[in-house]
Amino acid sequence: MAGGLLSGLGYFLASFATNLAQLYIFIGVFTGIGGTFALWPSLALLSRYFERRRPLATSLALSGAGVASLALSPLFQFLVDLYGWRGALLLVSGMVFHLLPCGALLRPLVLPKDDALAAPPEQAVSWRHRLSSLFGLSLLRHRGFMTYTCCGVLNAAGFFVPLVHLVPHARELDFDEYQAAFLASAVGVADIGGRVACTWLVTCGPLRLCHHLTLWSFLTGVSVLAVPLGRSYGAVLAISACYGFLAGAVLPLRVSTLVEIVGPARIMGAIGLINLMESIGALSGPPLSGWIRDVSGSYKASFLAGGSFLVAGSLGLLLLPGYFSLHTPSPPTQNQEGSKPEDPWNPSQQNGVCLA
Repeated sequence: MAGGLLSGLGYFLASFATNLAQLYIFIGVFTGIGGTFALWPSLALLSRYFERRRPLATSLALSGAGVASLALSPLFQFLVDLYGWRGALLLVSGMVFHLLPCGALLRPLVLPKDDALAAPPEQAVSWRHRLSSLFGLSLLRHRGFMTYTCCGVLNAAGFFVPLVHLVPHARELDFDEYQAAFLASAVGVADIGGRVACTWLVTCGPLRLCHHLTLWSFLTGVSVLAVPLGRSYGAVLAISACYGFLAGAVLPLRVSTLVEIVGPARIMGAIGLINLMESIGALSGPPLSGWIRDVSGSYKASFLAGGSFLVAGSLGLLLLPGYFSLHTPSPPTQNQEGSKPEDPWNPSQQNGVCLA
């Protein structure tokens, strides 16, 4: 609800902006923070409601973003033509304010496992514990989470390269502007299909979520590496569609795999921390690839760098504790002493038991 309020307020105030700096603040800062507040807590809350069908629930929830990415661009242009850009932003703010009643309909689910991670009575008044609990800082000592986060930083560095450079690359190949723009639309359409298709594949076979994530992330990296191989428009279009299909499955799998690693009780703090750290890769990847293009004089090297980051991040998942086991570790539970939750993903707490 706070995210809907901030995002709607950002678009509303932007409709009255008189200079570019104000647009940076209202649209960049207000809607950026608001969008984060709206998206990730919703996914974290959703993951607490489902276990066996969690990937399907997450994929269906995220498929709305793919539909919106296709519909909102022409709709906004229509509103601009009809009411001007100020009127269009005002109407968009009205749509975004609907996140307030949507948030009011979401009911947080209290799980029995939450009690296992509760603080002992003597620590309940400690400000350090409260701070650590609020931001999930204890996860920084979680080997599985930190391994997963490092891989996520590499993936984020390469994931957004095609979204930023695909259209300029097409223009560099002498395709007209409409053909270049259609490549982005093809990525969006295939993205929706990938998000839904991966949920069916996840239920087939004995592989765990982390295994599926490794496979889909690796193939996404290969598709980015293949972009420079496209010479004709049909080849570039096919590669772009493949990238959209494969990349569409990665985000739902990342959220579901994170729940598998840290457990539903700690998913709120885990999502916040991992997004904070992955933003390093997301912010540095496109500028780095742009610098590579300036140095090399071609986008080919940029796509090769982005694909390499994705492949490296996918292979890094092999270092997750217990990765080669087909048995999914249980979420952290309270040990017999009641002083510290046992973590199946942290080998230091396994008392000699090897998950692999």
